Amino acid sequence: MAPEPGTRARQRERTRRVLLREARRLFAEHGYGGVGLARIVADSAVTKGALYHHFEGKPDLFRAVLEEVQAEVADAVARAADAHQDPWERLTTGCRAFLTASTAPDVRRIMLMDGPAVLGWSTWRALDEAASARHLTEALTDLVRAGVLRPQPIAPLAHLLSGAMNEAALWLAEADGPADLEDVWAALSRMLESQR
Repeated sequence: MAPEPGTRARQRERTRRVLLREARRLFAEHGYGGVGLARIVADSAVTKGALYHHFEGKPDLFRAVLEEVQAEVADAVARAADAHQDPWERLTTGCRAFLTASTAPDVRRIMLMDGPAVLGWSTWRALDEAASARHLTEALTDLVRAGVLRPQPIAPLAHLLSGAMNEAALWLAEADGPADLEDVWAALSRMLESQR
C-alpha cells in the first residue's frame, strides 16, 4: 500500500529540513570548502539521490542554508527594532541587533565569510538586500516622516547604511577581540548621529 500524498510531502519536507540542519552545522564547523556532499549525506542519514531531489548540488544547498541564516538574522533585527516605539530607537536597536547577530560563529562563517566567496558578491548582496532592505527602508522612511532625518531620497541612504553595516559585520567576522563589537558600534553610532 502506497503512503498517502500528504505523508510523502511531510517526509520530503522532513528530509529537506534534515539536510539543511546538517549542512548548516557542517558549513559552520568546517567552512564550505571543508565539507563534501558525501559527509552531508552521511550525517543527514539520507541518500545522495534524496539530496539531489531537493538541491541541484552543494552550491544550491549552501545558498538555501545562507538564505535561512539571513532570514533568521533579519527576523532577530526586526524583533529587536519592533520592541521600540520611538523611530530613532527602532533604527539604532535594529542596527546593533544586526551587528550582534553577525558575531554568532555560524552566522560569521556562513553569511559573512563563505557567502560572498561561494556565491559571488553580486548574488550575496542581492540575497542580503532581499532579507533586510525592506526593514531598513521602512525605518529610514519613518525617521524622515517624523522629522528626525532631513528629507532625502531613502534608497541611496538605505544602501549606504546597509553597506556600512555589512562592512562592519565583515570586519567583525575577521576580528578576534572582545571589545571589537563595542568599537564598531561606537563608530557606527557616531555615523548614525551625524544624519540626525
